[in-house]
Amino acid sequence: MTLTSQNSDPEATASSYGLANPDIPIDDPASDSPTDTLLTSILDVSEDDLNYQVSQMGQPPFRARQLWRSLYHEGAQSFDEMTTLAKPFRATLEERYRISPIVPEVELRSADGSTDKILFKLQDGELIETVLMRYGLDGHRRARRTVCISTQAGCALGCTFCATGQQGFRRQLSQGEIVAQVLHMRRIIRSENAELIAAGSAKKDEVTEITNVVFMGMGEPLANYNNTLSSIAVMNHAQGMNIGARHLTVSTVGLVPEIRKLAREPYQLNLAVSLHAPDDESRSRTMPVNKRYPIARLMHACRDYVETTNRRIFFEYVLLDHENDTPEHAKKLADLLKGLMCHVNLIPVNPTEKGPYSRPNDKRSALFREILTKAGIPNTVRQEKGIDINAGCGQLRARALDDAVEAAE
Repeated sequence: MTLTSQNSDPEATASSYGLANPDIPIDDPASDSPTDTLLTSILDVSEDDLNYQVSQMGQPPFRARQLWRSLYHEGAQSFDEMTTLAKPFRATLEERYRISPIVPEVELRSADGSTDKILFKLQDGELIETVLMRYGLDGHRRARRTVCISTQAGCALGCTFCATGQQGFRRQLSQGEIVAQVLHMRRIIRSENAELIAAGSAKKDEVTEITNVVFMGMGEPLANYNNTLSSIAVMNHAQGMNIGARHLTVSTVGLVPEIRKLAREPYQLNLAVSLHAPDDESRSRTMPVNKRYPIARLMHACRDYVETTNRRIFFEYVLLDHENDTPEHAKKLADLLKGLMCHVNLIPVNPTEKGPYSRPNDKRSALFREILTKAGIPNTVRQEKGIDINAGCGQLRARALDDAVEAAE
């Protein structure tokens, strides 16, 4: 496995941003994408630019629409597959572009078959993770196929319970690198669906495509704001992937300016805020970002977000044994969220090899949830997926990096 020698020190990476806190590199042009001699991925070309480039090739406007549909609706993996396009046009595209900018390096499936995790290699050798989760019928909820995607290679935010946060920041992912993760997982689901239909186990209208995308993989999506939003535009496009905005969830550690900016966007997205503690003292111990955006400032932005969008906020709360899971923490959390249109996702921590935290027992988790419920705070304990394949954010990448280091010694 070839690894790059890019600087992974967050302070060095962020020093050019002019930020008071060097731990939060936001949309750094220098770290947007790798520089090499490989062909540009056509997935990195915006719809407007694609229209222009196609016109410059002497093609009528409808060809750009056909190309767009082939890429994002049909999911073509090569230009030769795009039989609606003339052969000379396909040849020109082949000379100028490649399609996917990511290549599967390691592919794992959980023992119960519900979860796939893929470690992708990017064209500069960086590694990112993507997770596909399959959920069956759940009471009133239909079967779901959810993809958890990465927006950065590594992360600069240094949350102490997160495997990615322990690895440092490498670079931003491009629009194409973000979108390609969903396209790849959709191909897996479509292949499975085709097998079910061929075997007579299901009819075409009974199978489930990708239903949800959560920006909860490696990195901080709102620190890669422009590429995150442009990838959302592609996923939501009616003539492309056509994933409803309400089925797209963007997670953030709490970057206040970007939360306020997101509230003004035209998409009816879900916003998930990684809270993980109800007071500054507790939160600052595990999340360095709290020193820049303390809870009072964060909650003010969250309340403004709800008022502006009229949409509830999801709060992610990782339960760390004897760190943030006491009854006192639960009561503080209930007081903090009182009157806010929200939902709390409680997540027993998935311990990392280098992390100091362990999972609370079921009794402690149940008591925490009971306190929230009695206080009228909607909450659920997140259904766990892929524990046996290191499905927690950054764990597979960390293992791959360790293996590479050992092999080089």
